[in-house]
Amino acid sequence: MADLPDFQRKQYEFAAHIRDPEHNPAPGSIEDRRMAIYRELFFNNLQKLLSGTFPVLKKLHTDDQWRSMVRQFMVAHHAQTPYFLEIPKEFLAFLQDGYEQTDDDFPFLLELAHYEWAELALTVSEESNDDLDADTAGDLLEGVPVKSNLAWAFAYTYPVHRISESFQPEVPDEQPTFLVIYRTREDDLGFMELNPITARLLELVTENETQSGRALLQSLAAEIAHPDPDVLVAHGAQALGEMRDAEIILGVTRSS
Repeated sequence: MADLPDFQRKQYEFAAHIRDPEHNPAPGSIEDRRMAIYRELFFNNLQKLLSGTFPVLKKLHTDDQWRSMVRQFMVAHHAQTPYFLEIPKEFLAFLQDGYEQTDDDFPFLLELAHYEWAELALTVSEESNDDLDADTAGDLLEGVPVKSNLAWAFAYTYPVHRISESFQPEVPDEQPTFLVIYRTREDDLGFMELNPITARLLELVTENETQSGRALLQSLAAEIAHPDPDVLVAHGAQALGEMRDAEIILGVTRSS
């Protein structure tokens, strides 16, 4: 840094002090009263953004704990984007790769953070279904089901959608929690919990381009060795209908 022009050196000193004022002195030419304005402005804006994106995570921590976590992110993480709405994704990356968890941290911290981030990410996602010409009233068993691009499926070891101040599981569930977060045509956000079989069905729909809903369910019945494939097809048809009602599935591919 000694080889840098004076104004650049001051910029680095200014930024270092804003990120970590405890260990980096402010540029000597700036009055501390003025520096305090910048320190509080930057930190408070960042804390407000992260608190809004991770409301449950914030509620589970004391104010001091949350401020400490935000400060650690500010000090240690080097963001890869200048966009304000991408900062929560950077915070998630910090928690996954840069944050040193302690025995006092919640075992579900990373999964809860991912779930809360996904809600924001889908809300602001520029993905659309404009290129999917689906027949919304088509027969989901005889036609080829079409999944919405605005339906994101995840599997968690903890029931992250139920975690709150009054429910804080200490160990993972025996079975994964399968969740679909989705955005409707009216930009309303929702989620649906799936059982393992329905989650696998949605995965098959996602990967499929040519098989009918009935064929997918018959393949699923064979995959899990279901004793009565016709029963699975009937239940699967109901599940497909419920997912269409939620706009997780848009309908079926239109006949050419």
